[in-house]
Amino acid sequence: MFFSPRRRRFAAGLLLAPLLTGCFASGGGDTSSDGPEGSRLRVALAFPPAENFSPYGADATLLSRLGVTEGLTRLDANGAAAPALADSWSRENDRSWLFTLRDATFQDGTEVTPKAVAAALTRAAGAEPVTAALSGVELTAEPADGNRVRVTTAGPDPVLPLRLSSPGLVILSAKAYAKKDSVSPVGTATGPFELTEVTGTTAATLDRFDDYWGGRAQAAGVDARFIADGTARTNALRTGETDIAEAVPVSQAASLDRAARRETATTRTTSLLLNTRSGAFKDARTRAAARAALDTSALAEDVYEGHADPGAGIYGPALTWAAGKRVKPAGRAPAGAAGGKTLTVATYDNRPELPEVAQVLKQQLEKAGFGVKLEVREYSRLESDALGGKFDAFVSARNTMLDTGDPVSVLASDYTCEGSYNLALLCDEKVDRAVSGAESVTDTAKRQDAAMRAEAAVLGTDAVVPLVHQRIITGVGARVSGVLLDPYERSLVGVGTRR
Repeated sequence: MFFSPRRRRFAAGLLLAPLLTGCFASGGGDTSSDGPEGSRLRVALAFPPAENFSPYGADATLLSRLGVTEGLTRLDANGAAAPALADSWSRENDRSWLFTLRDATFQDGTEVTPKAVAAALTRAAGAEPVTAALSGVELTAEPADGNRVRVTTAGPDPVLPLRLSSPGLVILSAKAYAKKDSVSPVGTATGPFELTEVTGTTAATLDRFDDYWGGRAQAAGVDARFIADGTARTNALRTGETDIAEAVPVSQAASLDRAARRETATTRTTSLLLNTRSGAFKDARTRAAARAALDTSALAEDVYEGHADPGAGIYGPALTWAAGKRVKPAGRAPAGAAGGKTLTVATYDNRPELPEVAQVLKQQLEKAGFGVKLEVREYSRLESDALGGKFDAFVSARNTMLDTGDPVSVLASDYTCEGSYNLALLCDEKVDRAVSGAESVTDTAKRQDAAMRAEAAVLGTDAVVPLVHQRIITGVGARVSGVLLDPYERSLVGVGTRR
């Protein structure tokens, strides 16, 4: 999630540099040369830090993708919980788990201990707003015997190891929490790269952390630039000014050599979220009319130029188990008349296809009799207004597995009365009951079945219209290897990434 940018600086030696125009400086000396210590990677990212690199909001994903932070667990290729800072774990009872820590060191030289881990999880559990992975979950952590940490939840939580893989539940050293009202990941994380310098919201410098428990990274460091304009990111790759460009717009894909384009099926779905609390879409029949007016196949073929699949549900085809378990939504209200109602539809331009999607939706809704006004901003300047219900509808691209890797958790955070990222402002008794029931299921296959029933309950409200399931295009330079093409979009550079 993103929230309005805060202006305070949190790293000593913060540079006062001019804003980027969308390109890296050329002729950068050590940043582009090879040597015995390895070359530095130049990476262009789409989203700037919006919360001073706080590990509890959307910036948590930036830190994870850049190889700075880690949690107790991670997601493997199949979406299962795998060891990270925890080498193993076991369940004591339906509310308590024991995690055995591996030998690891924080980037400030202190040891990763049960006390440090428990303190980090306690701080994350108390973060405001609550980190999405803990939506509806009360968590406590304490040191246990040996090198173990006991993590306890107020209610049964069969997917806690998955939940602890979230980028919002990373482990930082005590130094990170030295200031009461802020958390700093600068030199306090455990990943292969250490965040050492930040230039406002335009750039960040990372150096290799030589004592990383997983082995010494092949790259000497990472020079990251935050370039919201997708064309500028692509141009920087094409002209050799960057080594990796994330989220290449589909309109720019053909401008890159085929070898430079890496397309990855993801669990990201672009959806139209309708404000169910106020305005025109408070009425279920009006929401049904909007859904009936939309042609999602046109979006997949035209806007995304075949680099996406038509929306089938909240979960897309990257989750291969979902298609065979999908349940038809029931209880939908009949479509009413548009009646000339005027709508404000908002979206953001960090993902360059979204304004075009919004424009197509505007045409389709106007054809159905709605009046439509579009509002497009950079994401960090938009989300708080969306969560506050200031728009009638919001076009969003959401990775459904990003926060926890658990299909039920995204429903709890995005579509329940107490959800922390409920852009549709939905509060429906049937939905809450279906999600709550799914959260209590332990068996993996049965939990998936329950998730699909809960998805059907959400779709039955017409609070969300799934539009397309995205494939992400990453631009990779010819000399670059080891880029982490992650369907969950949590990773990008790691130990083996080099140039």
